[in-house]
Order: sequence, then C-alpha cells, then structure tokens
Amino acid sequence: MQLTVVEHPVVQARLTTLRRTDTTNAEFRRALHQLSTLLIYEALDDVHTAAVEIETPMAPTIGTQVVDSPVVVPILRAGLGMLEAARLLLPDALVGFVGARRDEETFEPQAYLDTVPPLEEGPAIVLDPMLATGGSLIHACELLRDREAGPITIVCALAAPEGVEAVDEAIDDVRIVTAAVDERLNEVAFIVPGLGDAGDRQFGDA
Repeated sequence: MQLTVVEHPVVQARLTTLRRTDTTNAEFRRALHQLSTLLIYEALDDVHTAAVEIETPMAPTIGTQVVDSPVVVPILRAGLGMLEAARLLLPDALVGFVGARRDEETFEPQAYLDTVPPLEEGPAIVLDPMLATGGSLIHACELLRDREAGPITIVCALAAPEGVEAVDEAIDDVRIVTAAVDERLNEVAFIVPGLGDAGDRQFGDA
C-alpha cells in the first residue's frame, strides 16, 4: 500500500475549515469541494497521458491529453461532496456509485447500491471523506476488484490509523491520498479529533 499525506498549507487550511464546529453546512460543502480538488489533483500525478499535435494562435506544437481516465466511484452519501471536484478534473470519466451505510452497533457497512461498471483493468478512484474503520472503502475496493479494476486510489479528507491498517491488510496494491492521518477511533468508531459526521455536516442530520 502507498500512503500519501498531502501537507500543503492550502490543503491544511481547507481541512481546518472542515474540522471547525462552527463551520456551516454551506461552508463545509464548499471547503470539501476545494479540498477534494487539491487531493484528487495529487492523486492524478500518474494518470495516463498521450502526446497530441495542436495548433496555437502562433504555431503548431505538441501538447498533452489525458487518456484512459480513471472510473470515479463516490461512496454515498458523503462521497457525493467530492464528486464535482473529480468531474472538474476528469470531465470524461465514467462514474459508478457505491451505497453503504454504517451499522451503528457493529460498525460494519451495509451495502444498498452498486452501479460500478466492468473495468477491464482500468484505473479507479474511490471517494469518501472519511477513512474510519475502513469497512465501506474495503467493500468498494472489493467490488472494483470483482469488476477487474486495475490500480485503485482512495481519496479521503481524513483517515484513522485503524482504517489505514485495515485497508492495507484487506486490499492489495492500493494507494491512499489524504490530508491527514488522525490520532485514533473513539468507542463509537468516529475519528478523533476528526470532523464529525461528514454526511450530516454536508446535508444536515434530518
């Protein structure tokens, strides 16, 4: 497993906004979009490209275009807040959705949606703001492996050491890109210091 913690000051400033208790839902969504754009940008440092001949207003030249865009897989519902950032950077990418809610007693994922297409060894990026126990992300990565995914990258705002370890043990050859690995999980499997429930903080807890 490859773990990339992005420590750029702009990334850390957006993460601080997400952590603050007094950040409104609208501010949280905006900061998550901005942070996601920066993290996904980092995750795409090895995206497949090809040279292309183009004309500028002055002369012909050789440019670069992205080929074989990764399939983007947000985990519902919290991962929806990261999707627009991925589509901004990868406008031609296919999107597959995975729905998984946490059982509040066992902390295990309960799957309710899967629209991941066959991947034929193509790359995939999984989006979820929080890597806590790792259950939902492991479930998503196993689905991707079942669809014959190639390289898998997980992009999350925050991770817990327990979740990173769980993913490392369960999924071979995966990369995690995050803004921070926090201290620990608490007794109800929330990340500490964390930022609370990323879904509720985007969409409300009604």
